[in-house]
Amino acid sequence: MSIHRFRNRVHAGQLLASALAGYANRADVIVLGMPRGGVPVAFEVARKLRAPLDVIIVRKLGVPGCEELAMGAIASGGIRYINEMVVWRSGVSSETIDKVATKELKELRRREIAYRGHEGTPEIGGKVVILVDDGIATGSTLQAAIRALREQGPARIIVAVPTAPPEVCAGLESIVDEVICLITPEEFQSVGKWYEEFTQTSDEEVTRLLEASSARAAPQTPQKRPAAAAQSRAQPFTEPY
Repeated sequence: MSIHRFRNRVHAGQLLASALAGYANRADVIVLGMPRGGVPVAFEVARKLRAPLDVIIVRKLGVPGCEELAMGAIASGGIRYINEMVVWRSGVSSETIDKVATKELKELRRREIAYRGHEGTPEIGGKVVILVDDGIATGSTLQAAIRALREQGPARIIVAVPTAPPEVCAGLESIVDEVICLITPEEFQSVGKWYEEFTQTSDEEVTRLLEASSARAAPQTPQKRPAAAAQSRAQPFTEPY
């Protein structure tokens, strides 16, 4: 099937889940979304694979005055990744990097509390981690996330995204176990270009999706039927989906 653009993040997640079908129904698999935009994609992947969903918080370190350009990133667990080439080309000092990192660390901790209820990273030791975002531009934030995850000794790390430049995917292949990307345009420009709808994802949506995934994974306890009903014709009990 040839894909040119995704309708939205839900559509992208559904297609990505199909590409990851081999990891379905495995007790050792966990899906991690990159907030905010990666979580709606990751939710669809986790739902299809019947795997737990969590998040890893990463904050981009933008070049002052050109914040969209990532000179690095920080992640949960005190991980910092610096893109030395961008820093050199931009002439950014180490003092400026520290200042930007301090500011972003406050937002990282706020999101950890808002999304997960506490600081830190999910427990992933010995697990197959499927790291999902809605797309990759430079890969700086993903590099920080991968470093943070490696600290916990996962069995495998799989990066799964709907779209990214081919050279970024090639670079990631050397530091993770597998990279799955559905569209790798030569003229990439931006992640949003490859979506028909690419609106901002709110904190509320991230929280709602995490709660919905957690509720789906929780074991269902059948309610006791009234005695009168129990004495009537016996019917097989079916738990709600």
